[in-house]
Amino acid sequence: MAVTMSLSFGLLSSSVLPPEAHALSFTRPSRSASASPSGLRMVRTVTSCTVSHSEQGTRKIRGIMKPRTVTPEMAALVGALEISRTQALKRIWAYIKDNNLQDPADKRTIICDEKLKKIFEGRDRVGMLDVARLISPHFLKTEV
Repeated sequence: MAVTMSLSFGLLSSSVLPPEAHALSFTRPSRSASASPSGLRMVRTVTSCTVSHSEQGTRKIRGIMKPRTVTPEMAALVGALEISRTQALKRIWAYIKDNNLQDPADKRTIICDEKLKKIFEGRDRVGMLDVARLISPHFLKTEV
């Protein structure tokens, strides 16, 4: 009796081979369910395993993720006296979209209302790539 086995599906455990299966032919198995011989099963073995032990909570928050004190104008727009740079950008974009302040002809241009003019150096229009640069002066540097 010849046993059909595919190397791409895993290893065939020798403990489940019948005694008469001493000659193996390595051919592609057919797609039908009846092609697999009864009494045999494919067994996958784990050759290597790594476990990562990340120490959560011990990493110090730095850079743009670190909450910083903001100016009163920025605090009025974002709703917090201390906020990270990424969260401030998210809230500014939410404000822009909620108040429909993008130029309909060019979505990359923001039409500033009074609150945004206080943040964006009094400009009437701001490009979307300028937003991150223009909010930088509103994050106050704290002495450590």
